[in-house]
Amino acid sequence: MTTATTTTTTGVELDALAAAAAAAAPIWRAADAATRASWLRAAADALDAHVDELVTIADEETRLGETRLRGEVGRTTGQLRLFAAVVEEGSYLELTVDDADPSAAPPRPDLRRMLVGVGPVAVFSASNFPFAFSVAGGDTASALAAGNPVIVKAHSGHPRLSERTAAIVASALVEAGAPEGSLALVEGREAGNALVQHPVIQAAGFTGSLGGGRALFDLASGRPDPIPFYGELGSVNPVVITDAAVAARGESLAQGLVGSFTLGVGQFCTKPGVVFVPAGAGFEDLVAGFAAGASGGPLLTDRITEAFPAGIEHLEADPSVGVVAQGLPAEQGSAQPIVLSTDGAAVAARPETLLEECFGPVTLLVRYSSAEELHAALEAVPGSLTATLHSEASDDVAAVLEVLTRKAGRVLFAGWPTGVAVTWSQQHGGPWPATTSLHTSVGATAIRRFLRPVVFQDAPEALLPEVLRDDALARLPHRRNGVLHTGR
Repeated sequence: MTTATTTTTTGVELDALAAAAAAAAPIWRAADAATRASWLRAAADALDAHVDELVTIADEETRLGETRLRGEVGRTTGQLRLFAAVVEEGSYLELTVDDADPSAAPPRPDLRRMLVGVGPVAVFSASNFPFAFSVAGGDTASALAAGNPVIVKAHSGHPRLSERTAAIVASALVEAGAPEGSLALVEGREAGNALVQHPVIQAAGFTGSLGGGRALFDLASGRPDPIPFYGELGSVNPVVITDAAVAARGESLAQGLVGSFTLGVGQFCTKPGVVFVPAGAGFEDLVAGFAAGASGGPLLTDRITEAFPAGIEHLEADPSVGVVAQGLPAEQGSAQPIVLSTDGAAVAARPETLLEECFGPVTLLVRYSSAEELHAALEAVPGSLTATLHSEASDDVAAVLEVLTRKAGRVLFAGWPTGVAVTWSQQHGGPWPATTSLHTSVGATAIRRFLRPVVFQDAPEALLPEVLRDDALARLPHRRNGVLHTGR
């Protein structure tokens, strides 16, 4: 665990990095699919080659452990390689053609549409994933894949790792043929604020706290030329368990819940923070039995360490809240797991108190005595990254599922939400405050955040981007005159 870094990038230094990114942007945008994919794979290969060094630094700064960190490096390089495949496959371009039709009323010109990179992107690193949501994480990978240089704001919780990762990836990109200025790093809160306001920056990606993200969101929106800000800010990730599910598999559900909310010392953005359980079903006792043996551990930063007990006190101050169980005693400076409980009526009445995200190993069990009480409490839940429903075939859960689908971007029917598969179909985003947009920050379609549409009307073929020319279209997924073609 580290305190905040004192290194700060100056305004002059930021201007130089931005100028280099601006010069690199047209080269990235013009690079063909094979070239751009090769650059992404070169970055992945370089990280894999330096995994021992990087994991050592990361463990010194975060104490997340070698096993977790090695796995996270694998996820990070896997993301880079996934986006290389996305670039080569080509459907992300949304190529669309309407051929000229003089007989139409009014006459229709030749229209050819595609998505292009927005330009240099700012990425803000997260504390809880020092590789996968950091310097070379999913935001950076998807922005590069879209054809944009990236300037990363390092997280103060792992400054040395950020610096070394940036140096490795930036060097690998240039050695593979990418231009100078493809990836850069800035440090310090003031530099981060200046970065999101810099006129060269055309979009930003962020993973972090609601307060910090909202402040940056406001800066991005308040620019003379506002830019999109894609923030992942906070999520309580509601879980609903039915009476029939408790009767059928209550013990395994209780064990799974404890394992999930304590995973990574409760510092996953997908942690199940609010769990709706049927009153009188005995689920609280089952959870207490498993929670009593759960261990905690050190939190990632001093700020998170200080905020965790304050968050617990805030919840416990509500008259409806009681302690169900606590985990094994924690060492000084570490967090002890805790399970709290309340009821559905209290949640519906005071959601601003009971449904505030608390980062760390805590979950809140919410008892409900009727379908009406459950529905009223669920309606009070803020937008989340995930929602989970544990039910049996005999349950009528249509109304519950309708609410959960409105509240979250990923709905689970088995298992627990901690852990996010990096795939073509993944959605890691949800209604506010989970994210500031409807887009995902994980998976193939994360690339869409850093693209904008351009239409070419009656353009001579020689002046069209190569992918919009007829010979290229025959090989690429596209839509022509309303008909979808898969390419070859």
